[in-house]
Amino acid sequence: MKKILAITLALVMPMATFTACGGGTKEAANDNVIYIGVYEPASGDNGAGGKQETLGVQYANSKVNTVDINGKKYDVKLEVVDNESSNDKGPSAASSLVSKGVSVALGSYGSGVSIAASDVFGKAGIPVIGITCTNPQVTEGNDHYFRICFLDPFQGTVLANFANDKFKAKKAYCLTKLGDDYSGGLGHYFTQAFEALGGTVVSETFQEGNSDFVSYITSAKNSGADVFFAPVSTEAAALLIEQAASQGLKMPIMAGDTWDSNVILNASKGKDVKIYVTTFYQEGGAPEFDKGVKEWISADPTRLTNNGGDDTVAAVTAMGYDAYFVALEAIKAAGSKDPQAIKQALKGVKYTGVSGDIAFDDNGDAKRDVAYVKCANTQKGAWDFVAVQGVKSANK
Repeated sequence: MKKILAITLALVMPMATFTACGGGTKEAANDNVIYIGVYEPASGDNGAGGKQETLGVQYANSKVNTVDINGKKYDVKLEVVDNESSNDKGPSAASSLVSKGVSVALGSYGSGVSIAASDVFGKAGIPVIGITCTNPQVTEGNDHYFRICFLDPFQGTVLANFANDKFKAKKAYCLTKLGDDYSGGLGHYFTQAFEALGGTVVSETFQEGNSDFVSYITSAKNSGADVFFAPVSTEAAALLIEQAASQGLKMPIMAGDTWDSNVILNASKGKDVKIYVTTFYQEGGAPEFDKGVKEWISADPTRLTNNGGDDTVAAVTAMGYDAYFVALEAIKAAGSKDPQAIKQALKGVKYTGVSGDIAFDDNGDAKRDVAYVKCANTQKGAWDFVAVQGVKSANK
């Protein structure tokens, strides 16, 4: 038995030595690589939006995948994880990025999962650039989370003003998902702004897993509301649109940035519904980007599937594209792949992207003062541009 064990050890030890040497060689090779983490949902309620946001990052990386630091060229590679649209599972997804040695992370689509993973990134000293996570709590009380999108207090006010100006709305019905930071937060800010205009709001919530919205649609009708506001996930929105059409809901349905998706266009196509959304980017705003990303998405079946089956340019894709280049600017400004140096450099980064000028305030939030408003063309299955609107113009 001892002889067999000795032979086994003799065989294993050279292999172990080889493995250790291989690991060292890999680490040496990684000296020339900078890893950017992509913390996004690819499944769950927000999987559709997360995939489109990730596409923007991936397209940007396909265009520029190296960066020069002090005369040395580094390869830039993406490490992508699925946070499953889950506040419970998000921290472990973030931990996996930490273990992979990312210098900076991007994401997430969904404010709740961004907030849930914040401490993981913070304790590891890794800066994060939020792409479309709009809840104020994402950046509150920390110095490592930044974001390039507008915030919900602004978005909610724009939506309330638009409802008042466009539809002369005096009463709004507001439906949000219980326990969802984005849904509840945007619902709160819309209600606050709408009531400040002299309107009244009837509010209801639904629980996780709900798929029957008929009773809520009936409540909205019976309330005498002028608009139906539903800042919910695309998964819930598709069901809501289907049921609103079957129940003959005539009042305009309004929502925030999560509804800017071809999931919504496909759900509403051919139906007698009126849908208005606020968002970050309107297709046509940067023609060269639109042309390039459409060709890139259409060239690969997986990318096309991840974009909802067609080449519609989602605002979150444009934002993902911009976020990647903001990260590169921070890396160059830092002159290092060190996360702490990148975090410090981010504070002073200024970048003009396809979605507009990007700079950060003292809280790490983007200095954004306009939103795009568009409506679903239910005959063509496309978005029609309505307005570029800020709070001041909305109050006129």
